[in-house]
Amino acid sequence: MPHIKVKPDNLNERNREFTQTPLKTPVFLNSVPKSGTHLMRNIMRMFVPVEQQYHDTFIQIPVLRQHLEAFYPHAPRLSWGHLLFSDDAAIVLRKVNHVLLVRDPYDWVLARARFFLSDNFEANLEHLKGGNADTLDVLNMMIFGIHNKVPSMREIYTHNAASWLGSSAHLVRYEDLVTHVKALDTPEAEAFFSKLFAKCGMAMPADWRERVRIGSDRKMSSTARENLTTRDEVPDQLPETQKQLVDYYVPGLRALLGYA
Repeated sequence: MPHIKVKPDNLNERNREFTQTPLKTPVFLNSVPKSGTHLMRNIMRMFVPVEQQYHDTFIQIPVLRQHLEAFYPHAPRLSWGHLLFSDDAAIVLRKVNHVLLVRDPYDWVLARARFFLSDNFEANLEHLKGGNADTLDVLNMMIFGIHNKVPSMREIYTHNAASWLGSSAHLVRYEDLVTHVKALDTPEAEAFFSKLFAKCGMAMPADWRERVRIGSDRKMSSTARENLTTRDEVPDQLPETQKQLVDYYVPGLRALLGYA
C-alpha cells in the first residue's frame, strides 16, 4: 500500500473557537484523488463539531465495510474519501448528503505527477523520481497509467466521477471552489457556499467567511503544491500534445464535467 506523509494541523483546535451546530444528516465528501480533497475537507471541518468528524481514515472501497459507522443516520458524521461508484457505495450513501469534488482533467495530470514525484508519496514509483524519467514521459504515465502499478486517467475518472453523475451527488469543481475561496466578499462566493451548505443539510452561519479562511489556509494541507518536496520539475501548464492525448484517451470527459 502507498504511504503518504501528512503533517498534523490545528484545525480541531481552531474549530472550537466557533459555535458549532450538530449535524442532523451524515455528510460524505467524495473526490477524484488529487482534486483538492484536503481543501474541501479542511473547510468543511470548520462547520461541524469535532466530535462528529470521522478522522479514522480516508474512506475507500477496500475499507468501506470496516467504516460503515461513518454513515449511520442515527449518529451523523462528516467523513471524506475517494469512494468509487459501486453497488455497496450506492447503498451506503443512500441517506447521506454526498458531495463530489472533481478537477479539470488537464490540471489533474499535472497535480498527480507532482504528487507522485514528491517525497511525500512513498510507493512503487521511487525509481521515477530525481530525474530518472523524463517529465513528459511521466505526464503520459499519469494519462495512460502504468501496467500493474498505476491506474489510468480513464479508470479513475470513470469510477470516481462520471459514474456518480446524474445521482444525488452534488458536483463541485475544484476550480470553482478555489475561485470563491479567493473572493469571499463577493455575492458569487456567498451564493456558492450557501448552495454547498444547503446540499450538506447545514445552515450557513454569519461568520462563515472567517471559518472558510481558516479552513482554506494552504499551510494546513500537507498535499498543497507548495508543501510538497520534490526534486523534479513539473510544468505549470499541460503541454499541448498532452492536452491532445487527454482528449484522445477520454473524449468528452471535460465537457461532461463542465470544463469545455
